[in-house]
Amino acid sequence: MSAHGELLQVISDTRVLNPHKVAKASQLHLVLVDFKDNDPKRFRRNLRVSPETFDELVSRIESHPIFSNNSYHPQTLPYIQLAIALYRFGHDGNAASVESIAQWAGVSAGLVVKCTQRVIIAFLSLHDSVIRWPTETEKDEAKAWVESVSCEEWAGGFCMVDGTLIPLFEKPGHHGEVYFDRKSNYSLNVQVCVIIPNSCTSLISP
Repeated sequence: MSAHGELLQVISDTRVLNPHKVAKASQLHLVLVDFKDNDPKRFRRNLRVSPETFDELVSRIESHPIFSNNSYHPQTLPYIQLAIALYRFGHDGNAASVESIAQWAGVSAGLVVKCTQRVIIAFLSLHDSVIRWPTETEKDEAKAWVESVSCEEWAGGFCMVDGTLIPLFEKPGHHGEVYFDRKSNYSLNVQVCVIIPNSCTSLISP
C-alpha cells in the first residue's frame, strides 16, 4: 500500500487524528448510588423524582428497542440514560445547557442529546397505557374510595386537576404569541387530571 493509501486508512480508522480531551468528573455515581440509597431528598433535587419512581420508570422503558443496537459497542445502560434525561428535563436556564449537563454526567454533549431523544421515544411508547381517560368502572372505584376516606357529600368526586407551566427555550415559530404566559415566558400549559387514588391522564395545550 502506498504512503497515501496508508494515510487514508489511518484517517478512515480513527476519524479524529488529534482528539481534544475534556476533563470530566461524573456525578452519576453520587446521585444513583449514594443519594438514591441514603439521601432521597438530594436524589429528588437532582432528578426531580423519588428513587421509587425512578426505579419504576426504568422497569417500564429498559426493554424498549431504542436502547439496543447491533453493534460491538453497546449503548450506555438505560437507567443511566434515564438519569441524564431526567436531569435535563428538571433544569432550565444556564444549568440546562447540553454542555453543563455533559459535565455533570461526565459524558459527551452528543450523548446527552442521544439519551434525551431515546428516553422521549421510550416514554411516548407508553402513552396509550398510562395516559388515558378512566373507564366507568375506574370512576366508580374512585368515587367509592373518595367516600371511604372523606364523607358522603364528596362521594361523587373521582379526580383532581392541577396545572403548571413548562418554559420553552424560545418563541415557537408557528403562532408563537399564543405561548406567551402571565410570567412573560413562552411556555406550554400542562394540565394533569389525576384519577383517585393512583392513575392519571394528561392534557397539554398552548
